Amino acid sequence: MTAPTILAPPIVSGANAGTMQERYSAGQTFPDFLSHAVANAELWRAVYARARIQDAALTRAAALGGPWHLLVLVEDWCGDAVNTLPVLGRLAEQVATIDLRTLGRDANLDLMDAHLTHGSRSIPVVMILDANYRERAWWGPRPAVLQAWVMGEGRTMAKEDRYREVRRWYARDHGATTVDEILNLIAGTLTGTPSGTGTPATVSPVPGGSAGSPPAGPGQG
Repeated sequence: MTAPTILAPPIVSGANAGTMQERYSAGQTFPDFLSHAVANAELWRAVYARARIQDAALTRAAALGGPWHLLVLVEDWCGDAVNTLPVLGRLAEQVATIDLRTLGRDANLDLMDAHLTHGSRSIPVVMILDANYRERAWWGPRPAVLQAWVMGEGRTMAKEDRYREVRRWYARDHGATTVDEILNLIAGTLTGTPSGTGTPATVSPVPGGSAGSPPAGPGQG
């Protein structure tokens, strides 16, 4: 995940709605993905066990109507996905109008290459599909404020130091910014407003935050 995170408008591809529905139906639910994870399996389970959705976010999500389908490109080795996908899995569990499926990035390069981040095959990518499985927006590969830090000040740090601070940021944030940005994108499709920004995170990405880091994970995806 070396390219800057942006919340981009939807990519128009050659796939029709039926094709996207078929791809979605072929994907794994998050519990299935979790049960088949090989790389970082214990970390995936630990982050998922801690994942919680704030009551305000649940209320907001329910008010957005739907159904909304989240189709995620991911691989189990991706450190950013470990810290963001479990909370989206919880969101899908708790909001009846939102569901989620995963597809492997490397087995779906046509979809991946339609969702590049500044030319990079960065994951996770979360495609937001409407009731007719039309793509309306997409998100990835990190919360915007965190990626801005990674691509700015973070670049001046040694790789291990940079990833340590990224893990600390995720530990302080508890997935709240990821959920907020996804809900912002869904809301934007309803109002017709640009989907290029999410609500600014309230957790500073600057090193030296108050919370400790989660279990040490791999390099980011």
